[in-house]
Amino acid sequence: MRLFSIFILILAFTFGANVASASPVETYEFNDEVTKIRFQALSKELRCPKCQNQNLADSNSPIAADLRRELYELLQQGKADSEIVNFMVDRYGEFVLYRPRVSELTYILWFGPAVLILLGIIVVIVIVRRKPVDKKVLALSSEQKEKLKNLTNNK
Repeated sequence: MRLFSIFILILAFTFGANVASASPVETYEFNDEVTKIRFQALSKELRCPKCQNQNLADSNSPIAADLRRELYELLQQGKADSEIVNFMVDRYGEFVLYRPRVSELTYILWFGPAVLILLGIIVVIVIVRRKPVDKKVLALSSEQKEKLKNLTNNK
């Protein structure tokens, strides 16, 4: 029983340590609630350049911490959201945006799925509207019926 208790304690400390270090803990003081909400929204909208699919709010990487600090400083300077986003895009490229802008480079991202769905609908309509097979063509001729009868009787 004592061995089992020690095993449970080891598991609790092992998994508890991982859970405790899972999210970044930074405290920023904001002048007003609107700036705090803007910070939270922008940090969720901007992607960490190092991480594959994490926003700045969820990432623990050092670059994400630097970008959160940069975001905080830009907000304290009174920069608009569009200015902050443009600054981040100029510095890190379109990858930093979860929702890339519509441009010549991103037309496929924005319109590709709609075009594929439209093509699929057209293919389905063409297949459904094809001329139905005539039942006369499917019917066996008397010669074919005779061959079939001979084949089934031989077994």
